[in-house]
Amino acid sequence: MAGLLERIQRAQRVPFHAMTPAEARATYLKAAEVLEPPRPVLPWVQDLHLPAADGTPLPARLYGPVEPGHAGHLPVLLYLHGGGFCIGGPDTHDNLCRQLAARSGGAVLALDYRLAPEHPFPTAVDDAWAALRWLASEQARRLGLDSERIAVGGDSAGGTLAAVTAIHARDIGIPVALQLLITPGTTAHADTASHHLFANGFLLDAANIAWFFDHYIPHQHRRDWRFAPLEASDVDGVAPACVILAECDPLVDEGIAYADKLRAAGVAVDLEIYRGVVHDFIKMGRALKEAGAAQQLAADALKKAWNLETSA
Repeated sequence: MAGLLERIQRAQRVPFHAMTPAEARATYLKAAEVLEPPRPVLPWVQDLHLPAADGTPLPARLYGPVEPGHAGHLPVLLYLHGGGFCIGGPDTHDNLCRQLAARSGGAVLALDYRLAPEHPFPTAVDDAWAALRWLASEQARRLGLDSERIAVGGDSAGGTLAAVTAIHARDIGIPVALQLLITPGTTAHADTASHHLFANGFLLDAANIAWFFDHYIPHQHRRDWRFAPLEASDVDGVAPACVILAECDPLVDEGIAYADKLRAAGVAVDLEIYRGVVHDFIKMGRALKEAGAAQQLAADALKKAWNLETSA
């Protein structure tokens, strides 16, 4: 990991906070899968559109480990990509979503939710909630998805969205089998000890976090639980959680704190902290063995939640 960070620093890339959002999106897309192994080939990859709450068609990509209709109704993971609510999309997380579908035996629906600053908070939240409702609808069942076995998941900002979507699912009565939270943000302000310890030189720098959040949400609204799920009044009865964290990540303390909040409410939590790695490590499988291990851990948690056979 240290060698990889050194090579990244020698490349002297322009940081996101010195770019426009459009420039940052193009840069992130160009570099998104450089450190990942070849994409798994899947028999079912389908681009589609889902309706947002305001009627806007939201692009999404559906991944299946078998062809449609060949295995009954497949359980499905709603996957919400990372990127600080400002960058990223299904193309930047295509490899990871393929890995999760191939390893778990379930389908993955990657949502291209709307990004800030063009669409500030709470648009991304509303889009994630709309996708959840769509997965519980007859339209999803007609595609071959099992509305009784839905999971929600995501990494980084997508992990935040997954956590608040799990709370919303409880509130509106949609059963969720698992919330898969990969290096999620959960606090109102970037003020934990790990934010200070890993502020610079560990891939996700403090200046970039501030740039993401300033584009997404004003300071006065950051205690809203839809941005900071640690601020939720209660998490009783939400879906069981698989929480995957990186030791050298500014977000690690708030990930632990949210796992503790869930456990204190009686929610079943599997927590794994991968030592010596940084934020976004799960997308670095070409360079880090921990990436593949974390992907398999996530897949096995999904299999267990969906009552599928788990790996040895």
